[in-house]
Amino acid sequence: MESLQSNLVLIETTPDPHTVVEIHPEPAAQTSPPAEVTAGEKGLLTKPEPTPGESSTPEEGRKVLREHLVNRLNFVHFQDEVIQVHFTHRQCDRELSMAAAPQPCLGEILECRWAEKTDVASLLRWHDLKYILVPRGQKFIKAVVEVLEIDDRGARLALPGVSFETSHRKVERQRCRDISVVVIQNSSSFSGTLLDFNAGSFRVELAAAPPQSFGWIDASLPVTGIFFDGNQTYYSGECRVLRHSQGASSRSYVLEPLKHEIQRYRKAEIRSQRQKLSPSPNLIFRHPLTRKRVDLKVVDLSGSGLSVEEDDHAAVLLPGLILPEIEIRFADSLSITCSAQVVFRKPAALKDNALRVHCGLALIDVSARDHVKMLALLHQVKDKNSYICNDLDLEALWDFLFETGFIYPKKYALIHKNKEPIKQTYEKLYTRSPEIARHFVYQDNGVILGHMAMLRFWQNSWLIHHHAARKSALNKAGLVVLDQIGRFTHDTFRFRSLHMDYLVCYYRPQNKFPQRLFGGFAKLVDNPRGCSVDSFAYLSMSKAGAEADSLPEGWQLMPAAAGDVEDLEYFYAQASGGLMLKALDLEPATWQSDGLCREFQKLGFRRERHVFSLKRDGRLKALMFAHVSEIGLNLSELTNCVHAVVLDPEGLSRATLTAGIRAVTQATGQQEVPALIFPLAYAQNSGMPVEKTYNLWAFHIYGQGQAYLKYVNRMLRHV
Repeated sequence: MESLQSNLVLIETTPDPHTVVEIHPEPAAQTSPPAEVTAGEKGLLTKPEPTPGESSTPEEGRKVLREHLVNRLNFVHFQDEVIQVHFTHRQCDRELSMAAAPQPCLGEILECRWAEKTDVASLLRWHDLKYILVPRGQKFIKAVVEVLEIDDRGARLALPGVSFETSHRKVERQRCRDISVVVIQNSSSFSGTLLDFNAGSFRVELAAAPPQSFGWIDASLPVTGIFFDGNQTYYSGECRVLRHSQGASSRSYVLEPLKHEIQRYRKAEIRSQRQKLSPSPNLIFRHPLTRKRVDLKVVDLSGSGLSVEEDDHAAVLLPGLILPEIEIRFADSLSITCSAQVVFRKPAALKDNALRVHCGLALIDVSARDHVKMLALLHQVKDKNSYICNDLDLEALWDFLFETGFIYPKKYALIHKNKEPIKQTYEKLYTRSPEIARHFVYQDNGVILGHMAMLRFWQNSWLIHHHAARKSALNKAGLVVLDQIGRFTHDTFRFRSLHMDYLVCYYRPQNKFPQRLFGGFAKLVDNPRGCSVDSFAYLSMSKAGAEADSLPEGWQLMPAAAGDVEDLEYFYAQASGGLMLKALDLEPATWQSDGLCREFQKLGFRRERHVFSLKRDGRLKALMFAHVSEIGLNLSELTNCVHAVVLDPEGLSRATLTAGIRAVTQATGQQEVPALIFPLAYAQNSGMPVEKTYNLWAFHIYGQGQAYLKYVNRMLRHV
């Protein structure tokens, strides 16, 4: 009888998710034999009270002739789907259904095979086969059939000349395909398969292998259910046992999830801005549990999630369900592919007298190109003049950078000899490299009013640079692009494939705006592990002179070793305690990573990082790291320079350090590139010809992202 239990489904309305359904047998009838198939199946077949206003009986609609019914049956066979065969108890108002696979049908006779092994003889003691339900889109065809033959394998049925299309009011159960299940309670684990589900409950069949016993599962306590296929987990969550069948080696359990809302990410005071689009895009995916295609209208969309509505009776989205691949399609002209997780399910307004449910999905991961497309669209909806990675007129960009004074005379004197290579670099950056570059533009009628760019120059850190705005216009343009970057990072940092853990910026403290923005935010946070500022002396090697052509006797410059980087980590923790080493990949676990260099190479760019140790008689005095990239990748050449960190200043003269920096540039094949020296106090105390000071601002997005958005919003309100 265990085989019969898993194949019988009581025709019922699904109880409200918050209704407690006790597991106990129904009282025995006073007269007549029991209505259950077996006494052990009472728990499985317990019938809850119908939801008020609902009926488990299909409502008959328009007529369907036999030839159309046959065509539909053959379509079901073609799709490897099933029909529902309904049985009615002879002495009480109880219906059972069994899934059956129809065979190719030529006319009046239908042959079908039970989808699962079953004991029909026991079933037929008290039940008669009455009709079949054939799926037809969101409705069914109800055909009252005549039984010609029936056994444990299947049935031969005579089809009627006329059937009726029905509107099935009950919540449909979706048949699952090849989904494995593990149910855990009190460290006991039972394996099995997922038979079917609806948005309110699951039906699983579990096996007990000795020494296991189903007595180990206490039906009055929650269990944890895990659904998976191969290495991909689709669902895990705590469930309540509604009912179960009996059996020593296998049992069917009906489980109800305890949570109807999950928290994929931590709650945030400032959330991603959701936009209602017209026309609304479609959410299209293949359901991981049924393998069927699902197509739903998107209600609203943000850079980190979306929501949809679906009919309650055909709902397929369960809170906690992972959707490995979804497609957000905009009028068949733009398509974005990503993965997502269902995070909530709530009642929505009635539509055509049918109950709807509102479901929210959080994005899990998305490619860089697709995410830029989506955010560019959403930013345009919010403000028609805001653009992300748009097809920018580079001639207009250069005009803007000169007009705003971003490229001032001294800076142009440094770059004019390489103006053609720089133009080529920017053509690639601004048109073909969204994996490593972003630009944000505020423009009106083609006139650029504000501009800011980002470059992924470290494994999980992005460099903010090229911030400029016209002084004449609207003039919040500079802050608007800052706000764009803030919202962009807020919508991006959760996705591991986009590598946005930190934001980094070099700025001169004498410049009022960046000092107010970046320096002011660091002061507000007041925690260098969340946002730090480290000051460097900027040294132009062409002006440093040649105090020493080579290192003095006893001094050595050599490739850094792991122990040297560990010494750097200890020194920096004492000197600053900030984020520089984490953001710039200079920790013991990251300093030798070269994955980003390969990515740059694939995109047609050059990026190298070389780390050297300057030692005296084997004792580490300074650690230097040289970045090598295209000229002009950063117009201040901060991506093409040498950073020198002085760990032990004793006996290290400015001439020796300068000679070491020159040796590094020669070893890496560079010309006269600038140097940044840390700590600033060493450069000042040693009398080095410091041209200017740069602050390195580093910001941990996960820890301080909300505080940064609030800070920028406050600046926008008061400017």
